Amino acid sequence: MNKSLLYLTLLFSGIMFGQEYNLKSDYDKIENKVIEWRRDIHQNPELSNREFKTAEKIANHLKSLGIEVQTGIAHTGVVGVLKGDLPGKVVGLRADIDGLPVTERNDLPFGSTVTSEFLGEKVGVMHACGHDTHTAILMGVAEILANNKDKIKGTVKFIFQPAEEGPPPGEEGGALLMVKEGVLKNPDVAAIFGLHINSQTPVGVIRYKSGGAMAAAQEFNIKVKGKQSHGSQPWSGVDPILISAKIIDGLQTIISRETKLTEEAAVITVGKIKSGVRFNIIPETAEMIGTIRTLDYDMKDHINRRMMEMVPAIAKAYGGDATITIRDATDITFNDPDLVAQMLPTLERVAGSGNVQSQKAVTGAEDFSYFQREIPGFYFVLGGMTPGSTEAYPHHTPDFLIDDSGLILGVKALTEISLDYLNKS
Repeated sequence: MNKSLLYLTLLFSGIMFGQEYNLKSDYDKIENKVIEWRRDIHQNPELSNREFKTAEKIANHLKSLGIEVQTGIAHTGVVGVLKGDLPGKVVGLRADIDGLPVTERNDLPFGSTVTSEFLGEKVGVMHACGHDTHTAILMGVAEILANNKDKIKGTVKFIFQPAEEGPPPGEEGGALLMVKEGVLKNPDVAAIFGLHINSQTPVGVIRYKSGGAMAAAQEFNIKVKGKQSHGSQPWSGVDPILISAKIIDGLQTIISRETKLTEEAAVITVGKIKSGVRFNIIPETAEMIGTIRTLDYDMKDHINRRMMEMVPAIAKAYGGDATITIRDATDITFNDPDLVAQMLPTLERVAGSGNVQSQKAVTGAEDFSYFQREIPGFYFVLGGMTPGSTEAYPHHTPDFLIDDSGLILGVKALTEISLDYLNKS
């Protein structure tokens, strides 16, 4: 190999493996810390709006780095503000911190045995969606950037958000409440970045989608009223269970016959139905709850309108009555196309161009969307599946598993996205 080619090879390798800011030693030092933090948080999960110990751990860490810290944002959120040595814009980095009411089934040495109360029932609590990894990654990013303020042209705002999985009934929470309480102000954030680890994406891979990346999520509640009768004499009553079945069937025709699925995906799912007390009694009422997922605002409006029309009409056709309410849970996670184009070279530098892959939109939802509704944002997927693995358990399940070796790429990506956005834009 001639000297010129060797020089270019070494230069390229240096850039590819995080040398543009001379942070290799920082990454080497932080990796084990991030893994330890993640395992401790995993072992001690807390439900939405109840993340007291997690918030304390985060706040103590940020304070130890000399970062200005605010606590109690949106109940249990923590915000850190780090000013670089040079003036400039403000970039936001977000991690969610809450666990789920799921009982862990893994045999990990740091597995969760925590229990709590959820909707009046005793439940296991588990980080079954990877928020423990997001928190640990952002703690690591904070430490690296705090140790390299001379490289920061502007300010970094670290946003540790509670209740991404949704606040308990009757409470506000999550990104929407953080925005309402001014988390993107004072100092004003110009752009925001976040990531979500994925158990079915190989370690070392980053995936993204420009534009609508994740769906808006809505929750609906349907109450059906019939007329109670003996189960042996259905003609003397009005069966709300039968009406519920007809409503469920009708709702699916909105998707299969009225929605342009070649443009964007859409989903209506009934997740729970409750009715009756005894095998031989036709009950008087039934209740259904479910979710709507959309990736297009016009589709969302159409589906909502047709559900509001269809539910009472079907019930009336069978002699009953029904009401429906629809509540927004998250907005469409929309990755600003200009911001994505600007930051893709950074991701390709830290992960390798072949490891940064465009993907289709998904019907999962994220309340990171509420930050993006206010300012440009970019939310991408980080691989957490062990390379060569043939079985990857999905999120929100008792067997959900993440390979710790994937965390350091998340640290590198958010660190260098922050520096590049502030220093080069």
